[in-house]
Amino acid sequence: MATTRMLCLLLVMILMGCCCSAKIYKVGDSEGWRAKKGGTYYEWTKRKEFQVGDSLMFEYDGNANDVTQVSSRLEYQFCNSHSPKAVYNKGHDVVTLTEPGYHFFITSNHSQCVAGQKLVVFVVHDHPTIPPPPRKILPFGKDYKVGDSNEWKVPEESDFYSKWSEEKQFHVGDNLLFYYNDQVDDVLEISSDLEFKSCDTTSPVAVHNGGQDLISLTKPGIRYFITSRIGHCEAGLKLRVVVRPLSRSVPKKMQLSPFDRLIKWLHDSFRPLPHH
Repeated sequence: MATTRMLCLLLVMILMGCCCSAKIYKVGDSEGWRAKKGGTYYEWTKRKEFQVGDSLMFEYDGNANDVTQVSSRLEYQFCNSHSPKAVYNKGHDVVTLTEPGYHFFITSNHSQCVAGQKLVVFVVHDHPTIPPPPRKILPFGKDYKVGDSNEWKVPEESDFYSKWSEEKQFHVGDNLLFYYNDQVDDVLEISSDLEFKSCDTTSPVAVHNGGQDLISLTKPGIRYFITSRIGHCEAGLKLRVVVRPLSRSVPKKMQLSPFDRLIKWLHDSFRPLPHH
């Protein structure tokens, strides 16, 4: 019995390893690591979700360029390579993303960097290495990609983000993911309905301009987001979300995921029989 149970658990671990293995992304795909005519690498990153354990593969001419990892957004924005976190110059470099958060890469060739040869990636969470426990009491928060496929940009209809928000129920613990071209827009959080209606950018609560911003909804109430770009907010690039408190009641019956049902089946099937 014990041997059968061990084999089943081993099979589950193998399946999890196959499904959740880390990925290697070739930066720029076929174009490789070079200056971008259309700006930064925003278009390349916006359809990807980077996780801890994933790797970036940089291919380039090592005689003319390098990969310089910098620590701050200011160094990234102003192409400042004087105090690098790390420098790669072999022409074929693989950089593993070992921690969540923002990772900034530029080239020390200043003119190339200014021309768009710089990359920022946002790492959201780890690849699981062991099966997670079943969610028994309260669900984890949800991640909402603002605007879905439209992302965060001037909409065709001015009430687009109002409709997008009204279709959803946000709760404490949820997260908003803003994806946008950081050369075109940003995200400003403001504090009042009056500022929201008038697109007033003079006293923001917070400013986000990384192109990939994760904002957590930590308390109930109304949150307001606009852009500082002239004319864009007035054209509809603004979002108001109502955050509801996290329910304290325990649901009578939680809907288990397929993996949770498998774990439950293994537990029930191989539970030792009571001795009499």
